[in-house]
Amino acid sequence: MKQDTPASSSSSTGVAVNPLLTAPILSTLARLSVPNVIAMLATALVAIAETAYAGKLGTPALAGLALVFPVVMLQQMMSAGAMGGGVSSSISRALGAGDTHRAAVLALHALFIGGMAGLFFCVLFRIWGEQIYYLLGGRGEVISQAVAYSDVVFIGAVGVWLTNTLASIIRGGGDMKVPSFTLLLVAGSQFIMAGIFGLGFGPLPGFGMAGIALGLVIAYSAGALFLFWYLISGRARVALRIRGVRLQPEMFWDILKVGAISCISPLQTVLTVLVLTRLVSKYGIEALAGYGIGARLEFLLIPITFAIGVACVPMVGMAIGAGDTARARRVAWTSGSAAALIVGAVGIWIAIFPNHWTELFTDIPGILSSASLYFAWVGPCYLLFGLGLCLYFSSQGAGKVLGPVLAGTLRLVVVAVGGWIITVANGPEWAVFALVGIAMAIYGASTAFAVYITRW
Repeated sequence: MKQDTPASSSSSTGVAVNPLLTAPILSTLARLSVPNVIAMLATALVAIAETAYAGKLGTPALAGLALVFPVVMLQQMMSAGAMGGGVSSSISRALGAGDTHRAAVLALHALFIGGMAGLFFCVLFRIWGEQIYYLLGGRGEVISQAVAYSDVVFIGAVGVWLTNTLASIIRGGGDMKVPSFTLLLVAGSQFIMAGIFGLGFGPLPGFGMAGIALGLVIAYSAGALFLFWYLISGRARVALRIRGVRLQPEMFWDILKVGAISCISPLQTVLTVLVLTRLVSKYGIEALAGYGIGARLEFLLIPITFAIGVACVPMVGMAIGAGDTARARRVAWTSGSAAALIVGAVGIWIAIFPNHWTELFTDIPGILSSASLYFAWVGPCYLLFGLGLCLYFSSQGAGKVLGPVLAGTLRLVVVAVGGWIITVANGPEWAVFALVGIAMAIYGASTAFAVYITRW
């Protein structure tokens, strides 16, 4: 492993002692992660609730939501995890170095980036949404339902980006409670309003897919306004100052050198899912349903890893800013190991007892068989996948994210090439599921190797 710069003590540099630089690592990670886990799980459950609401509107509405869901999730992953990690990383490194003024200036630049990114998503899908959903396979009433949802939901793109950006600014200062509490309220509000506006309540008529989308727009817009007020009120560790601050290219670069590169990772994830879905679909509807049930478990497990990873970003970033690279690495490997053990334990359990999960959704023998086959191959690989995903966030904190992103590229290549070989050879269903697990393991192992050899 490459040698890092020796750590410098806070006392020698004149920087005030910060608990994130001195507190025990594991207990601090646990304290910071718990609020994030609650907020992320609530967000995931709202996505499931929206699916249930759409199901009550009929099959075309459900299929239309399925077309829009990947791009809505892409926006969430980019704004909260990718660019959000870049924001938290830059601010935490500034605070670790004791430069609170720079952290405040970075916060304004982050707000500008978030607003422009939200505007981009809004314009893109308001103008070309129908054409995009057509390319994804939407036709007739399905595409009409997709556009009805999309045209409203992407009005709220600026609110989504600003909420997640402002939350990332606060997290960069080491505060996980306020962002998590806000996102929990956003999720609860969205859950209630999506149901009321979409399906109707009492004398209020339902507005269908547009009403379901309106719940997201209102909830995230309110969340952005609250977090903005919190930052300008002086209550947060990072003060957001609008007046008298000039935009500087160097500040944008400090955020984008991590955030922009990190945005490649969600794109790789979406492409990987699309390729795998296409591969599995040729084995029939029961195989596709079994794969979908397996992917749904991952959708609930990823927030756990995400919550631990987001907590890593300020801990690693502040240690890097203070020159304590040894502590930064200890945080990275401790958090990665914790995520691997938690997610890996679930993976082993579900590989042995797959019906404990699958029978929550169906009792059709063919689907149960496919899901069991999926978990048998993929479940044991959750450990390495959890390790790699958590180390990705630690790399964001260190400002060295290229290695994990390249690991994601390798995973996509393995899936694409392996899928092509299986298709040409007319391979069996289990071969595709084995490919999923192998690609996960390769991603985790190559991410760990990249972190090991990269100088922080």
